[in-house]
Amino acid sequence: MKICVFGAGAIGGHVAGRLAKGGADVSLVLRGANLAAIRERGLEVRAGDGVHHSRPKASADPAELGVQDAVIVTVKAPALPSVAASIAPLIGPNTAVAFVMNGIPWWYFDKHGGPMDGKRLPQVDPGNALRDAVGVERTIGGVVYSACTVIEPGIVNVASPTNRVILGELDGSISPRAQAIAALLEAGGMGCPVSDDIRKEVWGKLMGNLSGGPLCLLSRRTIAETLSDPVVLAAAIRMTDEGGAIAAALGRDVGMGGADRVGRSLKTFHKPSILQDLELGRPMEVEALFRLPLELGRMAGVPTPTLDLAIALATHAAIAAGLYTPLEGKAV
Repeated sequence: MKICVFGAGAIGGHVAGRLAKGGADVSLVLRGANLAAIRERGLEVRAGDGVHHSRPKASADPAELGVQDAVIVTVKAPALPSVAASIAPLIGPNTAVAFVMNGIPWWYFDKHGGPMDGKRLPQVDPGNALRDAVGVERTIGGVVYSACTVIEPGIVNVASPTNRVILGELDGSISPRAQAIAALLEAGGMGCPVSDDIRKEVWGKLMGNLSGGPLCLLSRRTIAETLSDPVVLAAAIRMTDEGGAIAAALGRDVGMGGADRVGRSLKTFHKPSILQDLELGRPMEVEALFRLPLELGRMAGVPTPTLDLAIALATHAAIAAGLYTPLEGKAV
């Protein structure tokens, strides 16, 4: 199965390495030092179950890679317009495109059902660029749990002992195409369940992003270090519960309460990806991870006082660093 990973940073590199280990014909779209290193030496993934080497095809130009059976998009949300502009050479009549990302995805209300079915989210798909370039029918949703870092070009270090990708069709079906991708990841040593409710999984992952992301941005420290302060810990629990209330109002029960969910992160000595972006001067996913969930909460009439404060401060930090520009007409 020919699979292209579009955006092979830490997460994309890890996913690509697992796919290659599982027997896929893997290619990568990436740029800069990572591209040069992988072309010269291949891709190396260092994880708890060993060091995995692969030699995927790699290019900054999707046209050099050709039509794929599946594309897995692992870029950060600010890079999605560039994906929309360049993904066409990878897509054939039967190509599936899985968006394995953090935050509220552009497709969230497509095939959702109910009064909000089909609602567009221009905050994460300006001008319907992805909708036009990829289309809803070929789209698969996805989230990933993997604490990993590019420690030098072409080398990904995986800090988490267990790692998984969760895939799901937008209509809740268990499709052969999602199962085929999942089987390759499983064969490569990464768990990959196929969910019949991918939106629930989106919210499950978003709970950690909503609490740990803003607080770690403000502390500039790892999750465990940030949560070691009991005042901050209490705020994180409130923020997580507020996020769960938004999810519930939109019809998704995330199950575990804030105290239990935050408690699982107390020994996570890893910086959230959005803090890594701040420190490395990369565009930050403020809209998809923070502000759009809050906007959905306001639409649903859910009060979120702790999230409001923490996200407002985190947004100011991102603006001050020059790594986020608020959408026109949106207050900070």
